[in-house]
Amino acid sequence: MEGVGVVVLGYGPVGRSLTERLAAVGARVTVVQRHSPEGLPRGVTYRKGDVFDAASLRSATKGADTLISTIGLPYRTAIWQTQWPKAMEAMLEAAEAASARFIFADNLYMYGPFDGPLTEDLPMRPVGPKGRVRAEITEMWQEAHAKGRVLATAVRAPDFYGPFALSSWLGDPTVGRLAQGRAAQWIGSPDVPHDYAYVADFARALESLLGAPDSAYGQAWHVPNAPTRTSRELIALTAEILGVPARVRSLPAFLLPIAGLFRPDLAEIEELRHQFREPLIVDGSKFARHFWNDPTPFETGLRTTAAWFRHRVRT
Repeated sequence: MEGVGVVVLGYGPVGRSLTERLAAVGARVTVVQRHSPEGLPRGVTYRKGDVFDAASLRSATKGADTLISTIGLPYRTAIWQTQWPKAMEAMLEAAEAASARFIFADNLYMYGPFDGPLTEDLPMRPVGPKGRVRAEITEMWQEAHAKGRVLATAVRAPDFYGPFALSSWLGDPTVGRLAQGRAAQWIGSPDVPHDYAYVADFARALESLLGAPDSAYGQAWHVPNAPTRTSRELIALTAEILGVPARVRSLPAFLLPIAGLFRPDLAEIEELRHQFREPLIVDGSKFARHFWNDPTPFETGLRTTAAWFRHRVRT
């Protein structure tokens, strides 16, 4: 299986968008996951591989130039604690065996709450188990890079939104419900400024690291986002695009511990209460200085997202 080119691990919203971008410019792309995905772009190949089985992943990624991880795991603390470290070590081993670069699509959980914009040089101060898992796997790729095992980097984004991003806060709970003519659901105050990354911008940022010099590795990068708005403003914009009332039903963040006793999904996000009480501003200026700084405007991204959700409702 020599010459597989770029390996995209996982085919969720980000992996799909990244694969489409790379295929459009004629790159050799192989998607690796346990099950063959539907709708692969022309010219993209599939190889069966399991990120929880190091031998399987090494075999599936042999001959790769770069491994880009866009995998996601079920949003359960117990799964994250046992499976994320296992997956990270398997991915690092596979990249090392192939002498391939490693790019990790990451989130912001490892930072914990901070006053002011989040920058890549902040210390990791997670406040809950999922944040501690993200800090642990961050240390894993950083150590692998420092020891010369693999050239590794992470591209971090806040909540992302776009087609196929069902579990995003700008997904089923808001855009999806509005597309059905229902009120959007929210946690905490929708009037708190909150950054979001458009899924195509996240994919574009990952692609940018492909051709970057070695000096761009060994560090993390924040995806540039459209100018910060409140979630209520974005819900109102989506409602305007869809031609429906901008109704929002919000659960106060302080009620999450109580609500979590009855709804396990709410219990799982309790550690992120600070993201719904305080502004979440992500500083992408470092990335902008080295690569690009023209993220997709919300007017464009939400129009595409709203159209996708409306089509999904109608079909």
